[in-house]
Amino acid sequence: MKKWLFVFICLPFISEAQVPVLSGKNIVKLNLSSLVAKNFHLTYERKLTGRISASLGFRTMSKGSLPFKSTFENLVDGTDFNFNNFKMGNTAFTPEVRFYLGKGNLRGFYVAPYMRFASFDITAPIKYTYNNGSGNVTDEAPVSGKITSTSGGLMFGTQHRIFKVLTLDIWIIGGHYGSSKGDLRVTKAFNTQQERDAVKAELDGIDAKPFKFKNAVVTSTGASIQADGPWAGIRGAGINIGFRF
Repeated sequence: MKKWLFVFICLPFISEAQVPVLSGKNIVKLNLSSLVAKNFHLTYERKLTGRISASLGFRTMSKGSLPFKSTFENLVDGTDFNFNNFKMGNTAFTPEVRFYLGKGNLRGFYVAPYMRFASFDITAPIKYTYNNGSGNVTDEAPVSGKITSTSGGLMFGTQHRIFKVLTLDIWIIGGHYGSSKGDLRVTKAFNTQQERDAVKAELDGIDAKPFKFKNAVVTSTGASIQADGPWAGIRGAGINIGFRF
């Protein structure tokens, strides 16, 4: 295993010593590491000058079971979400400018300021208990909607060519920070005032600091609540295989 790891690390540098300089100004890349988290991530990079390029990344994850469920369970307090039936999907666009500090020509170590525009489609069943006249009853209300975020950040990485037309782009570490907002709704009939009061108490009790949930409204035909707060994320440990042309 150690031998294979050593070969993998050395491969881009060995290949660069054997292959003539590429003249193509474009690279299309697939992020292999994101596939582990069920994300499909493509990036198009275009050379602008010898040491500067611009790129646009697109990431998408189809709606499905919640990854890193235990992390979300620890984040949310005060409200009884059914995390086993929690569903989430997302899309994101990431425009980026890269400054290559070595030889340039889309190769070597780089510093990349970037923006990220993301949208998260979620369904989060919330459990509530109320008295229906015969005793206490526990039921679920499906809270669903979208949360959007806008953030900016900086990433460090290194890119090398392997073989003649392939590239290996490694995201070393990066991070972004910004803001988010969302509108969440419940489409369900709440027939009694006791049931509506129980649902509102659960929505008002959502505690997911530093995010704020506010303006909860519950009627006989459904409910709504708004969310906003800071947004932060980490980019890194990414392995991208690209085709240069």
